[in-house]
Amino acid sequence: MMQAFPKIMCILNATPDSFSDGDRFENVDNAVEFALHAAERGVDIIDIGGESTRPGSEAVAEQEELDRVIPIIEGIRRHNANISLSIDTYKSAVAHDAVKSGANIVNDISAGTFDEKMFEIVANLKVPIILMHTPSPPRTMQMNANYTDVVTDVKEFLRNRIQVAESFGINEIIIDPGIGFGKKYEHNIELIRKIDEFGELNRPILLGISRKSFLGQLTGILSPTERDVATILLHSLLLRNNIEYIRIHNFELAIQLKMIKNEIF
Repeated sequence: MMQAFPKIMCILNATPDSFSDGDRFENVDNAVEFALHAAERGVDIIDIGGESTRPGSEAVAEQEELDRVIPIIEGIRRHNANISLSIDTYKSAVAHDAVKSGANIVNDISAGTFDEKMFEIVANLKVPIILMHTPSPPRTMQMNANYTDVVTDVKEFLRNRIQVAESFGINEIIIDPGIGFGKKYEHNIELIRKIDEFGELNRPILLGISRKSFLGQLTGILSPTERDVATILLHSLLLRNNIEYIRIHNFELAIQLKMIKNEIF
């Protein structure tokens, strides 16, 4: 039986150096307009990030990250009180202020390993958290892409981080295997092939493959912005898998896929 269509998480990178969006959403009004349109079209979650985490990227100062994301969150909330907003950050202070400003979910690429205060903050805020696997900060993560068995290693990392998060009293946890984060091409392919194995962790699974470099290697498409069709084609092939959330740049294609799936299957 076909699974229910995954919830659509739309990426909004409020950074000048995003690997695929560049500085498209540095302007607050443009970012808010984009988010409101996405909500009207049926996107479930807007994922707002103020620091690029592409391979090799450098960390951004806490205040600069706050200055990028808080005006967008507040701007969206002035017009739409219902759309779910996630804050894409590994800094506990940014997570705290973003949720206080109107975000509903914390999306931490480090699963709480980059900031030891993250789980305490999230527990106090009483919001869901997304725990993603990455072996080290973005600046060095591709140098640490070494695994005995990538599926087993990532699964055990996430199992441990779930247990730690639960020990702080966090109950709403989503897991993300971290496609493209400290992974070589073959690691990404293996994780996708065996994505259902992460069901053993009994947590909703989020998959972020949108415009990733492995799709460029797979298809020969060099420009990230031209990988949207490959992204949605792969998502369509994974609709029978146990994936509850998809994180995507081109939400229009995801909406179209959802319409087709719901009408025909």
